[in-house]
Amino acid sequence: MNYTLDKLLESKCAPISHESAPLNLTDIEHLRELTPNWQYCATENVLSQTFHFDHYSKVIEVVNLIAKVADKEDHHPDMYVSYGRCKVSYSTHSVNGITINDFICAAKVDQLV
Repeated sequence: MNYTLDKLLESKCAPISHESAPLNLTDIEHLRELTPNWQYCATENVLSQTFHFDHYSKVIEVVNLIAKVADKEDHHPDMYVSYGRCKVSYSTHSVNGITINDFICAAKVDQLV
């Protein structure tokens, strides 16, 4: 897999069928180098990052920005919101793993936040 951060940011999420395979660990590690703030958990098949802020209103502002990315890309994360933080988790449920769509969205979220 030959991606750069610019290529991730320019890419658009594509539909992923149930027959598609998730990314292998080598590809995940390469893409994590481009999105170093995101953590990969193999046991949960999830790519996540927790954002911290001083005020709840800032958390909600960021949640709304992430929601706009999700709607535009048609790829929606799980989000856990509490005072001062928001945990964002991506996984492609149709393949029960991580796909390029998860990294495209992660890169775009990093660019916004």
